[in-house]
Amino acid sequence: MNQNLKSIRPFVGSENFEISRSFYKDLGFEEVILEPKLSLFRWKEISFYLQDAYVKDWIDNTMLFIEVENTDEFWNYLQTLNLTEKYGVKILPVKTMPWGKECFVHDPSGVLWHFGEFFNQ
Repeated sequence: MNQNLKSIRPFVGSENFEISRSFYKDLGFEEVILEPKLSLFRWKEISFYLQDAYVKDWIDNTMLFIEVENTDEFWNYLQTLNLTEKYGVKILPVKTMPWGKECFVHDPSGVLWHFGEFFNQ
C-alpha cells in the first residue's frame, strides 16, 4: 500500500487537566477543545492530544522530542515564559551532544519534553 502519512499526534496525560491546559497555552500552543476531557494542542504543524487522565507510571515514562530550528533561541524564549515560577516545573538548559543540541521542559505532571536541533540530519 502506498499511503502518504500526514501527522503523528501522541496522547499526553495530565495530573491536573486545567493546570496542564494553561501550561501548554503559555508555552505557545493553541488549544482546540474536542471534548470536556480531551484537547488538541497545536503549534504550526506540531500537535498532540492532552487528556484528563493520569497514570503515574505512564506519565513518568513519557518523553517527547520536538525539533526546533535553533535550540539556543528556543531556550531564550523558554526563559521569558516564567514557567518555573508559574507552574513549579523544571526547565533544563541547552546541552550539546555529538548529534545536536537540546533543552528540556518538564510539564506540570512530569512529562519530559525535549526541544532540539540536529547537526547533520
